[in-house]
Amino acid sequence: MRADIDRVIATALAEDLGPAGLDVTSVATIPADQTDVAELVARADGVVAGLEVAIAVFQAVGPVEVELHVAEGDRVPAGTVLATLTGPTRALLTAERTALNLLCRMSGVATHTRAWADALVGTKCVVLDTRKTTPGLRALEKYAVRVGGGSNKRMGLYDVAMIKDNHKLAAGSVAEAYRRVREQFPDVPVQVEVTTLAEAVEAVGVGATFLLLDNMSPELIGEVVAAVGDRAELEATGNLTLDRVRPYAETGVDYLSVGALTHSSPIMDIALDLRR
Repeated sequence: MRADIDRVIATALAEDLGPAGLDVTSVATIPADQTDVAELVARADGVVAGLEVAIAVFQAVGPVEVELHVAEGDRVPAGTVLATLTGPTRALLTAERTALNLLCRMSGVATHTRAWADALVGTKCVVLDTRKTTPGLRALEKYAVRVGGGSNKRMGLYDVAMIKDNHKLAAGSVAEAYRRVREQFPDVPVQVEVTTLAEAVEAVGVGATFLLLDNMSPELIGEVVAAVGDRAELEATGNLTLDRVRPYAETGVDYLSVGALTHSSPIMDIALDLRR
């Protein structure tokens, strides 16, 4: 993941500093030899994720020393000092927005995910993310999901084959699509999206061991669970919300996948305050 962190930081700093690599405000107003102490402070309750990333941003800009006061995955109330930073004032302020953009985003994803994980306590169900991530930030956002108590489904199109409606239409049937994937990529895990009980039974019949139950009601999911038994892992998805998640989890499915973990999580408000 370090390579992903370095790549994201380089891109984000380049956006902020432009071709000349300058923070013109800080260069104009702050002597080069001035040093200060600053604090990263939570402005809202939440779950912290991305401390390593934020620190890497500051240290990419200048020799900033960091003292952490919380750990990844900690639940913190508003007002909590997450870390104390000491270093050149220019470096602290130049890195501020890039560091906060990433830390707030990742902590927001972790906080949202934790709410889903809490809602599933007492069931066997695990909340999964999807590929509905911010371009360029997938590795960081999926890491934040793990910090929040969720799990990652697949990282991309290369590590798991997912046979969806358009693949079935193009291939002619669930069975034919599954056969083609198995023939060309025998070692790649395969998941089959199904929308009816008949499709679920057909998919398991041809060897599928992981089914995605798309936009099914809890009642229909219950029928699939009864018909499939332990022959396949089952994942429910489609229009799931926290206020109605429990009936889905109690059907006996193994997973719920929620695109909103990454595409709709609000940030966690965190600020950088110079200490005087």
